[in-house]
Amino acid sequence: MFNALVLTQEEKLTIANVRQIAETDLPEGEVLVDVACSSLNYKDGLAVTGVGKIIRNFPMVPGIDFAGTVLESSDERYKAGDKVILTGWGVGENHWGGLAEKARVKADWLVPMPSNCDAAKAMQIGTAGLTAMLCVQALQNAGIKPADGDILVTGASGGVGSVAVTLLAQLGYRVVASSGRVEQNGALLTKLGASEVIDRSELEADSRPLEKQRWAGVVDTVGNKVLATALAQMNYGGAAAICGLAGGFALPTTVMPFILRGVNLLGVDSVACPFEKRQAAWEAVLNLLPASYFDDACETIALEQVPEYAQRIIKGQVTGRVLVQL
Repeated sequence: MFNALVLTQEEKLTIANVRQIAETDLPEGEVLVDVACSSLNYKDGLAVTGVGKIIRNFPMVPGIDFAGTVLESSDERYKAGDKVILTGWGVGENHWGGLAEKARVKADWLVPMPSNCDAAKAMQIGTAGLTAMLCVQALQNAGIKPADGDILVTGASGGVGSVAVTLLAQLGYRVVASSGRVEQNGALLTKLGASEVIDRSELEADSRPLEKQRWAGVVDTVGNKVLATALAQMNYGGAAAICGLAGGFALPTTVMPFILRGVNLLGVDSVACPFEKRQAAWEAVLNLLPASYFDDACETIALEQVPEYAQRIIKGQVTGRVLVQL
């Protein structure tokens, strides 16, 4: 028996409780993992609170990522004792996830843990950090260089945003961080590498199809009017890497930025990212993040605290990354 956060549904309400379950309760998969750490992402917050209605089948163990040690494997790629990381693939949504002391998953979903990493560091980065790295790589692949101008990061106080700010600054870009909580988080964002911090309200007004050119690149986690305004302010030939919808899934914009300024809209997905691309992103993010990031922008909680923090994260009251120690 082992501890897990189990979601059930009662009268259309999602109920989250830590309770003991057995290995025989776990779903099918080739690899059984002793989970050392997970993390709390925005999607986890939606699942645990039921706000996002992303869980269709109950009971469910949430947790879209985890890191740990292989206990058993019927797949030749992994053996007992191997250190592994999992992010994405619908785990924690339609397959029991990482907010438990053990997990059984498909071997295809795992990535070997790099030698310069451990479980805690892996989950301090987690899905959010991996997504941020993929966004930065998308801008680099689009030819956006530090000399081209400012890079805007929206939702900069969140998990993806805070890592993106740090990575871009480490690569020499001038970063402008947008946050709805400038008073609380402005100093931290500056410490992480932002050259300027602006209030999200500057981007939330209805924008014209084209505005004064301001951004060489954008990492957007918000969507909706914030992204629409950022696109209207893009430099000629700029690119926006988009990966989130914290502000809603609508995009009230026009074709003008794309056909008159040659702006590129780059969709970034980390859920079904191919193995080779995923592995390269893990190696890159581990090499780029400074040790100070793990001290400044990460918080550690216990499994029992997840329901409380889930409420906080969907209300925008969590800054940076939240490590869940199993």
